[in-house]
Amino acid sequence: MLEALGLSAAAEAVYQTMLNGPGYGVAELAASTRLSESAVRAALDELADMMLVRASREQAGGLRAVSPKVGLADLVRRQEIELAARQAKVAAAKAAVTTMVADQADLTGFDAVGGERLLGLDAIQARLEEMGRGAVSECIGVHPGPAQRAEDLEAGKPLDEEAIARGVTFRTLYQDSVRNDPTSVAHAHWLLERGGEVRTAPVVPQRMVIVDRRQALVPIDPANTRKGALHVTEPGIVKALVDLFELAWATAVPLGAVHERDPETGLNEAEKELLRLLASGLTDEAASRRLGVSLRTVRRMMASIMERLEASSRFEAGLKAAQRGWL
Repeated sequence: MLEALGLSAAAEAVYQTMLNGPGYGVAELAASTRLSESAVRAALDELADMMLVRASREQAGGLRAVSPKVGLADLVRRQEIELAARQAKVAAAKAAVTTMVADQADLTGFDAVGGERLLGLDAIQARLEEMGRGAVSECIGVHPGPAQRAEDLEAGKPLDEEAIARGVTFRTLYQDSVRNDPTSVAHAHWLLERGGEVRTAPVVPQRMVIVDRRQALVPIDPANTRKGALHVTEPGIVKALVDLFELAWATAVPLGAVHERDPETGLNEAEKELLRLLASGLTDEAASRRLGVSLRTVRRMMASIMERLEASSRFEAGLKAAQRGWL
């Protein structure tokens, strides 16, 4: 149950046993959990690192379990801080990569620096097929915004299946909004059944496909993907794109996992991200584009947040959210 917080199964078993049996030593914990004494000591070290056990004042050299109400809440809060820091890194990396790609695209003779402009959907699709057929080890994809069309997903399956049969691994990152689209979810499960990995996040980087960490396809203009794409082979740019993906991937949630609500705020990750976006000055329309959901969904989410805060206006909601440490 606590693995989502980074706790191993052994550490969780020891923690639960210490809560139920205060004063247990290593031998008693080992007998109760059916773990070896060395495994119990390793679990205690893990719990101490996470500040879920502390020195006992009653038993010299003994340890006591910190109550879940305090210890787990503190652990969630620390993870939220770390998540916010990682998301800030993702945003900074995204801006840097976008600028880098744009600068390269503006250079005269883009071919000479390791890339090629592709204009038109047919040219882009042809290059994607070429990249897929040449894939050797890994295919990375980021798909922000609205769900992909069913016919596009079906058209890509034969090529993906061929690559998977050759041992190519697939990692795909979607926005959380696709969880509400049956077609996208069905395609994601199709990938999962074949050994792929699929994760989602409230906000993801720009659309990209990276093959074997050697070549990438990115939109010329992330705000309008119909303008065309850049096929990039310049090692520095490809590495920057891979690093951006890895940052976003680390903060994303596997598709099969449930987005749990924060026990203190009652907010899920999408609602937290919406609060951050609106607090930074974005309009509802801009926030809906960043989250990949409809304007109606953004307003429904905000109405729910205001109700939870017992706020009668957006301004009051912002004040109360800040006062409670939600921002």
